[in-house]
Amino acid sequence: MKLGVNSVLFGGHNLETAFKYTQLCGYDGIELSAIDGMSEHLVLDRWREIAPRAKELSKEYNLPILAMEQPSQDAAKMERAFQAAAEIGVPIINCGPGGKANDESTFQPVVDSLGKLADRAKHFGVTLCFKAHVGQYVHNTPTTLKVLEALNNPNLGLDMDPSHIWRAGENPVEAIGAVIKRIRHVHIRDCKGRQPNPGTPEMQANGRGDIDLLGYLRVLHASGFVGPVDLEIIGAKGYDLPRCVAIAAEARGHMQACLQACGAR
Repeated sequence: MKLGVNSVLFGGHNLETAFKYTQLCGYDGIELSAIDGMSEHLVLDRWREIAPRAKELSKEYNLPILAMEQPSQDAAKMERAFQAAAEIGVPIINCGPGGKANDESTFQPVVDSLGKLADRAKHFGVTLCFKAHVGQYVHNTPTTLKVLEALNNPNLGLDMDPSHIWRAGENPVEAIGAVIKRIRHVHIRDCKGRQPNPGTPEMQANGRGDIDLLGYLRVLHASGFVGPVDLEIIGAKGYDLPRCVAIAAEARGHMQACLQACGAR
């Protein structure tokens, strides 16, 4: 497994700062945030301007770009995301599932949208991943499986995020087995309690909450998963740099210890 940080953690700072401190904290790679309003790292309207710099920073800091997060399924925005990914060499784009939780009328639109986007992903030679998300149609394991069964596209995979599964009332360690064959990316963070939001950025750091992330990583390792595991901490855009670095370093130490404990490192 390759440990990375979604640059949204450093959303209040520039892209080089994200690369520099992700590398200093000992991570294997980085995920580029293209999340409007949360960062100015990969602004898709200016991707041609930003792409060369992203490649330079990846080389300078010896930090592979493991993925990109762009939550919208807007066709025009996703087309720019695919173009940017192909140019920069980003293998995975993570997006939200869309639709509305417990509203079956949104199932088919979700399938149709993800299916079309997966076809475009294939055209650009990248993998599109979606994840269960609080409030959206795919919000737990049963709805994840339902959509996966409807879409058997090799360029479509699952971004497994234990914090959303946890907040859906499930145990991520028990839930992961049902979807392990389709997982291509992992977003990871902790969560204290099962409220809709994941809590403050500090409480999202691995080891601060209630999720059995050691057990979760143990199952991933036992299943042979070797893809990216990217820390995704939201809400830190207003944080000064030391606070962001502290969260990144604490979470990385917890993940490293977990991987050592289960024999993955």
